[in-house]
Amino acid sequence: MKWALGVAILFAVGYVLRRVLRLDGQPGSLSRGLSPLAPLGTGREAVYRPVALELDTHAAILGISLNEAFEERDQGNMDLAWRLIRLTASEWGRMVDIVAALLATMNKYMPAVSVAGPVRGMSANRFKSKVMLEFAPLHEVVNQLVFRSKLKFQVHTRILRRAAETLTTDFRRLCRAGEMPENRSPEIWKLFDLEFHDFDLITKEVLLALRAFLAGLPDSEIPEFAAELAASLPRGVRSATWDLSKDDPKDQPQDNYPKNQPQTRVGH
Repeated sequence: MKWALGVAILFAVGYVLRRVLRLDGQPGSLSRGLSPLAPLGTGREAVYRPVALELDTHAAILGISLNEAFEERDQGNMDLAWRLIRLTASEWGRMVDIVAALLATMNKYMPAVSVAGPVRGMSANRFKSKVMLEFAPLHEVVNQLVFRSKLKFQVHTRILRRAAETLTTDFRRLCRAGEMPENRSPEIWKLFDLEFHDFDLITKEVLLALRAFLAGLPDSEIPEFAAELAASLPRGVRSATWDLSKDDPKDQPQDNYPKNQPQTRVGH
């Protein structure tokens, strides 16, 4: 009798969990589509692919310019090396503009998105720079305290936005400090390397979030989202070059934060 009661309780709990997690196979369930690696339909892929290619291209340019800066430094050409760091900073700014516009547009359409199933988190142990190692654990805890799938996804995208803001602020601080030749120590070059790694990781996470977002966006919303995203993305015009000699944020380009490129370089 006791075992029969136990079995009945297990079935009841399983049924409740199935309904709560929307695993009952109803048409509204988007569990299969939420995976960022799941294939997207033709219409959604047409939205995702240009953004991915744009970020991949800028990531490659950023990585190459940073590699060249390290090579010139190793050869003793410090002035040329620092000019390449300025080029890296400019390219970083272009990527930030894209990430900002993308997350802002996603946030605008978030109410229409249906989210079911597990949502990616941002693990602290994947980062290398000090600023992100300090940033990520707190937000990792916050993410674990959220249980509803859609709210968890919203928190995840906001954490990505804040992570990009935090890392960019510190990268700019390093660049401004390095404008004085006496500050161009081996340590600052190491920090450039680590922060590039983390920024590259964040942009990849943003693309994975975009895939999950598109999977949950209703078909009727896809054309409007695509049109608004295309209009908001900075294309064809370079971002204003950062004036690394100025500390006042008002004098800097503003960040309106709203296919994965292999890691270009290894540590120096």
